[in-house]
Amino acid sequence: MDFGKLSLASTSPFDCLFFVEKCGFGRDQAAILRVELFKTYGSTLAGLRALGYNISADDYHSFVHGRLPYERIKPNLQLRNILLSITQRKIIFTNSDWIHANKVLDLLGLEDCFEQIICFETINPNLPKATRPNEIPVLLKPSLDAMRIAITAANVNPHRTLFLDDSVRNVAAGKAMGLKTALVGRSTKTNEADYVVENVNNLMQAIPEIWMIDGAMEDDQNRIGRSRSDVEALLMTVGA
Repeated sequence: MDFGKLSLASTSPFDCLFFVEKCGFGRDQAAILRVELFKTYGSTLAGLRALGYNISADDYHSFVHGRLPYERIKPNLQLRNILLSITQRKIIFTNSDWIHANKVLDLLGLEDCFEQIICFETINPNLPKATRPNEIPVLLKPSLDAMRIAITAANVNPHRTLFLDDSVRNVAAGKAMGLKTALVGRSTKTNEADYVVENVNNLMQAIPEIWMIDGAMEDDQNRIGRSRSDVEALLMTVGA
């Protein structure tokens, strides 16, 4: 789940600066190339390495994320309370690196709300072993290979797992893998989205079924863990 374009986003306006300072492109070229690489490869880093630029993931992430205005990220107590009220396992799946993901979660006050973080390093464990930039492709959402690795790492049954993301392409990939899907940050659903969540702070109103299923139950006939009245009481508590 991503909590905003600044928070766990895989691209940044500082990509353009990386093109200029590290790759020698002009600013106009950088702006165009950034868009094209994102559309073709899913990220600037993936595209540059595919084109043969010898750029390490650590150097790229350090440069780009090191310039983000982290001071704009404030604790989200309402979201924290919502997450803590969910009994099912909660896992982060982000294209960002581990350092950035942990820093953002800490700033949001959500560092202890998730059981696991599946991040860039999880999906690309062999990338540091590459002897040339384009030897091992960079995997990221919405690649189906990245989705398969994430599902395996999380050790979940995709048909019993809800995948929330703010990217239409990522949601479509999740649906292709058999996941239940929720499109975040939109008011209308796409064909591949089972749910739409306009704001993560309204998760309980958008998908109350989460709180009507006990994550500890395995028997489908006994999975109703809370009544709708219980959910309404939780809504009052979380919104307080």
